[in-house]
Amino acid sequence: MPINSGIEAVTDRIRNRSAARRGQYMDRMRAAAEAGPARAHLSCGNQAHAYAAMEGDKDTLATSRAPNLGIVTAYNDMLSAHQPFQAYPDIIRAAARAAGGSAQVAGGVPAMCDGVTQGQPGMELSLFSRDVIALSAGVAMSHNCFDAAVWLGVCDKIVPGLIIAAATFGHVPSVFIPAGPMTSGLPNDEKAKVRQKFAQGEIGRDALMKAEMASYHGPGTCTFYGTANTNQMLMEFMGLHLPGTSFINPNTPLRDALTVAATERALAITALGNDYRPAAQVLDERAFVNGIVGLMATGGSTNLVLHLPAMARAAGIELTLQDFADISDMVPLMAKVYPNGLADVNHFHAAGGLGFMIGELLDAGLLHDDVCTIAGDGLARYAQEPKLRDGVLVWEDGAGHSLNDRILRPARNAFQKSGGLKQLSGNLGQGVIKTSAVDPARHVIQARARIFHDQSAVKAAFQAGEFTQDTIVVVRFQGPAANGMPELHSLTPILAVLQDRGLKVALVTDGRMSGASGKVPAAIHVAPEAAKGGPLARLKDGDLVRLDAQAGRLDVLEDDFDARTPVVADLSANEFGIGRELFAAFRQAVGDSTEGAAVVV
Repeated sequence: MPINSGIEAVTDRIRNRSAARRGQYMDRMRAAAEAGPARAHLSCGNQAHAYAAMEGDKDTLATSRAPNLGIVTAYNDMLSAHQPFQAYPDIIRAAARAAGGSAQVAGGVPAMCDGVTQGQPGMELSLFSRDVIALSAGVAMSHNCFDAAVWLGVCDKIVPGLIIAAATFGHVPSVFIPAGPMTSGLPNDEKAKVRQKFAQGEIGRDALMKAEMASYHGPGTCTFYGTANTNQMLMEFMGLHLPGTSFINPNTPLRDALTVAATERALAITALGNDYRPAAQVLDERAFVNGIVGLMATGGSTNLVLHLPAMARAAGIELTLQDFADISDMVPLMAKVYPNGLADVNHFHAAGGLGFMIGELLDAGLLHDDVCTIAGDGLARYAQEPKLRDGVLVWEDGAGHSLNDRILRPARNAFQKSGGLKQLSGNLGQGVIKTSAVDPARHVIQARARIFHDQSAVKAAFQAGEFTQDTIVVVRFQGPAANGMPELHSLTPILAVLQDRGLKVALVTDGRMSGASGKVPAAIHVAPEAAKGGPLARLKDGDLVRLDAQAGRLDVLEDDFDARTPVVADLSANEFGIGRELFAAFRQAVGDSTEGAAVVV
């Protein structure tokens, strides 16, 4: 199917806008590729340091031209999604040796869990951890001993940070290897109901703890469709995973077979062979457009609206919010996965998953097929799914139809005609809203504003019974320069309670919301942020505010608004404690949320 003219127009616009930056980037990557890995040119002392601990591989590394893989890992055993990576280096090394190559753990990167830090001071480090991950991965790769890299990461900031590093070392082929989702536990909608009951004081902490532990219960990603699982989708749509690998559960024979296959593929696409596929070649404007299409078709996390521009800039490509909004208008919402529905990612995968979706979107002309992927040329192979047949890994065509149309539908009969992400603009600035899980009756909210400077004050007002009428809750001074742009997901239960009481409520903030947030309308990432004197800093309690997701508008309806002096908040409490003092330079240097809220790119 020829590419949709609208998708082609957005792609051309990105290509033209990025021409100078992308050209300079590709020139650097070509020069680095021509120089090649330094391993062959290292002094004997340099090489001895690099190989000293590599028992069984020293001769291969020192005397042969066999490819050597660098493993960059986000393993820790505090994150359920990353705990399975503990075994991966041994699997990868054994697979590399069997294929005549070698592999070394080049380095580790930090990986924090937003689920642990929600509503806590540590969440103020969360977004900045993406840039730290990129820097850490850059240090790992700086040894320049690797013919290809394999990247082990799953969750919220980890994959975007690794992509920034992979693009920076874009002359090196890069293969991303996932760990998969945990098996299904307590259904996500039941967990949400328990949280709301706790917020209203109907149940105690013991009942809440029991529900949370039944939901988050084992190795793998959380099963709702938040940022972590959106990342995994993205890696398939952008051609950086092997096809069909995202949602295979950890510690299964198929999962291990795919890790071996990914290792073999990484060895096959180095410059030493005949199928050189550097990351820079994979990460072009078509790959990023495909990723945005996947984001819209699946109803993925709004956090990727922050991450994708930063990831793209590392590859010399410039994305804007208008690109996201235009693609959203053209791409149907084909999936209903919590918080956009009742199913989890295991149910989605069983219904046909990403393979079915990619095939449908290709047939509809909404994806670029003429792309370079780690698996080969063309995205069509990502419509297949992996299977073990008599212990042998094969890729086969899927069912060709949805196995559960309450979870997954074809493009021609989608749940919604658009992806549900809208750009907002108006006299309060520029931001985004995700409407895929919001009742259409709540797409337009006009109400008096209640202004807060931190989320704890919102919770205190709720506990005091102060919300008795339709309200637009404004939580400002939550942008990247103010306090690192924390997620405000812990507000979701109380806002949902107010909504369930019959009130019209919405959230407006220069902060973030989690990929797990859904049914309450939320205008997020509003820029310029209040800490930089943005319009949010001129709002007052009682101002009439209109959030119109249909028209894409965010406005305050007060005649004197433009003449007001912005409020300056005391942000000293954000500067110290739980490591925040270490990130002062990040808060000072960070870019606007509209450009990815990045420091290093």
